[in-house]
Amino acid sequence: MQATPHIAVVDDHRDIRDLVGKYLTQQGYRVSVAESGEALRRLIEKSAPDLVVLDIMMPGEDGLTVCRQLRATTDLPVIFLTAMADGTDRIVGLELGADDYLTKPFNPRELLARIRAVLRRVNSLPPQRGGRIKAKTVRFDVWELDTGRRELLGRDGVSVALSTAEFRLLKAFLDHPGLVLSRDQLLDLTAGRAAECFDRSIDNQVSRLRKKIEADPKNPSLIKTHWGGGYSFVAEIEGH
Repeated sequence: MQATPHIAVVDDHRDIRDLVGKYLTQQGYRVSVAESGEALRRLIEKSAPDLVVLDIMMPGEDGLTVCRQLRATTDLPVIFLTAMADGTDRIVGLELGADDYLTKPFNPRELLARIRAVLRRVNSLPPQRGGRIKAKTVRFDVWELDTGRRELLGRDGVSVALSTAEFRLLKAFLDHPGLVLSRDQLLDLTAGRAAECFDRSIDNQVSRLRKKIEADPKNPSLIKTHWGGGYSFVAEIEGH
């Protein structure tokens, strides 16, 4: 990450994105603003930001759609801005892979605190091998994972159903092959601030994932346990 983090603010309301952009600039960040998902994609092509502040309620392509597309190709941290008070959009957004959310109207100082917290968490995680942009299809052992469609196929071409938590756990392992990831790191990688939306027990999640991808879940050869340390993914990976 650059010495001065680059924040992208995406909102169809000019007054909001200009206000947030001005405030974050005053706090020492490099800021770019965009009025739509298409504008954000153009921005990413030119100069990838370190974090995206993304409004959910936008005309045409809403923030949930934009986040889903981002998660198919990048690991950019995303903080949602939502006007929904019932929590539905927040939960959906977090399940799609957003790192945090803030309900409108909001205090810019609270947004600043959320941004700093997410960037600290991202910087504390092991670096992803192969960079921020990921291959859509990843092969390991007898499996093939399409990260865009979130589809896991066996050697026979039969699809194996993965829950949201299982997909994100597998994706975390594939993004950090060979590294020992602690339970706290895996929780951050799979749920972030949305931990309450998922099973908090990483051990249980690993157990369920092993039952789906290991030839012998009781004697795993793909996901290794490091007692007191966490877990590591030791299979050879292609397409990463």
